[in-house]
Amino acid sequence: MEQRKKIHPHKFTMWVGIASIVMMFAGLTSAYIVKKSQANWTTFELPVIFWYSTAVIIASSVTLWMALKAFKLREMIKYRSLIVSTLVLGVLFILLQIIGFNQLWENGFTLTKNVSFSFLYVIIGLHGLHVVGGAIALLVLFLKAFSRKQRNYDSVPVEVMSTYWHFVDFLWIYLLIFLIMIK
Repeated sequence: MEQRKKIHPHKFTMWVGIASIVMMFAGLTSAYIVKKSQANWTTFELPVIFWYSTAVIIASSVTLWMALKAFKLREMIKYRSLIVSTLVLGVLFILLQIIGFNQLWENGFTLTKNVSFSFLYVIIGLHGLHVVGGAIALLVLFLKAFSRKQRNYDSVPVEVMSTYWHFVDFLWIYLLIFLIMIK
């Protein structure tokens, strides 16, 4: 009799969450395309700093991938330094996004000026909230990595966090390309 491999409940929950996030952003980008055809739509250029934030979030995905690998090999010193690096890069991404929003705002791209700007703020802002949630989860991994009480080598939390973080990385790249291509 063949035994079926079961998915861990935390991984299943994470995949359900990712699926719902994908549906939300699919709806938002679809609405963006529909609204773009209206006469009062204003095109805009994204600040260059969003490209820098893209490089930062990609680097953070690399460091988290390396951290997971180090954790599975029980190289805890390396794991700790890579988790710290990932957390710092995640916070840097958030700060660069805030600077980008401030640049948009200073250039007159306010929420009430045009519906195209409102869409921009909602789409990028919601992604930012998901990154903040991921940064909080990274902070929890950071605290556990440096805790003297707990020595648990269960890789599931690190795997779940890694998958989620890579997802928000990929989502940002998709959104950036979408906003550049579909002005």
